[in-house]
Amino acid sequence: MRAAADRSPNAEAGRFRNTEPSALVTPTSLPLILGRLLTRGAAGRPSGPVPLVPGAPDGPPGAIAVTWFGHSSVLLEIDGQRVLADPMWGERASPSRTIGPRRLHPAPTGLDRLPALDAVLISHDHYDHLDQPTVTTLAARTDAPFVVPLGIAGHLRRWGVPEHRIVELDWGDATRIGDLTLTCVECRHFSGRRTARNTTQWSAWALAGPTHRAYFGGDTGYTAAFSRTGAALGPFDLTLLPIGAYADLWPDMHMTPEEAVRAHRDLGGKLLVPVHWATFDLGFHSWAEPVRRLLSAAASADVRIALPRPGQRIDALAPDRQVDWWSRLG
Repeated sequence: MRAAADRSPNAEAGRFRNTEPSALVTPTSLPLILGRLLTRGAAGRPSGPVPLVPGAPDGPPGAIAVTWFGHSSVLLEIDGQRVLADPMWGERASPSRTIGPRRLHPAPTGLDRLPALDAVLISHDHYDHLDQPTVTTLAARTDAPFVVPLGIAGHLRRWGVPEHRIVELDWGDATRIGDLTLTCVECRHFSGRRTARNTTQWSAWALAGPTHRAYFGGDTGYTAAFSRTGAALGPFDLTLLPIGAYADLWPDMHMTPEEAVRAHRDLGGKLLVPVHWATFDLGFHSWAEPVRRLLSAAASADVRIALPRPGQRIDALAPDRQVDWWSRLG
């Protein structure tokens, strides 16, 4: 089988690439990163236990809703179907069980408590988004297909996921799961596990049912692709966009909260639920800074947001009243 990058117009010289100039972390940046890591202290951690909502939705799927389990792990309900995206139940976002970013709160519910799934969606292969133990557990507990960007199938095969349960797509490709259309769309990021870099694709996802639509950003920097996706596949009743782990050392790889609000508007979003924060300390900002900045930017832009606690379900058509559960923690 040809390498994934050889099958895509979005790659060259065996590596996937962004369509916009995008600076990655370079060797010259590593001393700066190390220095900041050694001096940041506990700034990126909550000052107390993060309040969780245990359990999982147990009724029939709603019209358009989301349960946030922390970081970028979400359970989407769209027109009567359920899709689990970027499931990460591991203790560390790392290839090691003893070193690397550790959870700042427990998973709010066990994988065995999840309702029946129609699909499992993956955005890319970084350890905080693609967790081997989580994948192998899900593969054994559900018959749902795994819908993934190009190259991710190689990981899944090695971990024992049957070939017939893997759907691998490039940017612009789509697949049907029941009444849902899942479209792999361009985002701005990178990929890699251990020493491999950019041999697998990264993506966001547009999910469309007969009546409702959602956008799952996974992990991305700000990109002009948001406007193109909004024009082609939007507007979206719900957008799930990353707001954490931004830094001036990698401005193209992770969005700031202000950029997430801008992306939401580019996509034609109605309700914004932030992801990629609260669960792992992957940047240099304080734990609650992303939410404080998001609230300010959303108010200025007249954007509706919902801030669930980990494990909380949000009905996008009638979101719960905002509760500042996070403010006393950082």
